[in-house]
Amino acid sequence: MIGARIKMARKKAGFSLRGLADAIGKIVTAQAIGKYERGKAIPRSSVLIALSKTLNVSIPFLLNTQGIELDTVEFRSNSGTTKKDRARVETEVVEWVERYLQIEAILGIESVSWEKPFGEQKKIERIEDAEDVAESVREKWKLGIDPIPNMTELLEEKGLKVLIVDLPENVSGLTCLVKGMNYPDGLPVIVVNRDYPLERRRLTLAHELAHRMIDSECLEQKELEKAAQRFAGAFLVPRKHLEKEVGKSRRSFGYKELIGLKRLYRVSGASLLVRLRILVLFLKTNWSMRFNPLPGLGERMNRSHSKDLEMKESGNRRNGLNGSVTGHWRKI
Repeated sequence: MIGARIKMARKKAGFSLRGLADAIGKIVTAQAIGKYERGKAIPRSSVLIALSKTLNVSIPFLLNTQGIELDTVEFRSNSGTTKKDRARVETEVVEWVERYLQIEAILGIESVSWEKPFGEQKKIERIEDAEDVAESVREKWKLGIDPIPNMTELLEEKGLKVLIVDLPENVSGLTCLVKGMNYPDGLPVIVVNRDYPLERRRLTLAHELAHRMIDSECLEQKELEKAAQRFAGAFLVPRKHLEKEVGKSRRSFGYKELIGLKRLYRVSGASLLVRLRILVLFLKTNWSMRFNPLPGLGERMNRSHSKDLEMKESGNRRNGLNGSVTGHWRKI
């Protein structure tokens, strides 16, 4: 266990085995560190302290006293992530989960079990089927058709841990299972990029939720990602509620009306326009006529109220616990 932690922290710091040996003053060789990582040897206390200081991690982290480890880590990115990026994020997730569980134990708070809406992940044959899965999750969780005011709070109540951290620019989020001695089945964790706008983080949370709901073996990877996006749109902007707001057929939408819908569902302008188009609430010819002459409409819609929304919703959730952990929680 200690070997895996040393390797994780070394990769996070960007050291080679030889580079790490040099950084700790050559008190042990690169070969010795390699043996630690492979579980062939255990570092003495002086080496452990040196590794902790050089790698900027705690000794309890290296010792892995809670037996926590990551499983099935899935990054969502626009392009490839480096090994160093992945190691940094994975290390931060492990450290955060350990602190979180320690604080829960100190405060006597029982960790919420993951409330799966279905016994098994749903198998779908088409991207469009993700719409039905989203509606089924809402039904199982008794959410009705109203917009979700706080995605973080909802997922936490259902047993998903949510972490908001600085991620590489091209990574919107990731999902993983954290396993430990007291959690043999794993704690599901969703990580989102702090640097992304609030509406994008909400979409990422819903997207990552989709990957917990949909069987990854039923579609090709590209189709699976599109299905997850379809799920996210349906989960945040339910069909029935949207039809109730705007009707089943429209010839046009005013700018102020679109801004109102964006505020109501707390999604980006681009996501809202895509959702309207998917549901065919107005003719495609009208779509081209009304919106093609307005490049960047979604972005302008975002700028019109995102800053105000951030100010209203940047407070920590669940007083006491959130601030004590690391301030990673945000109301999204």
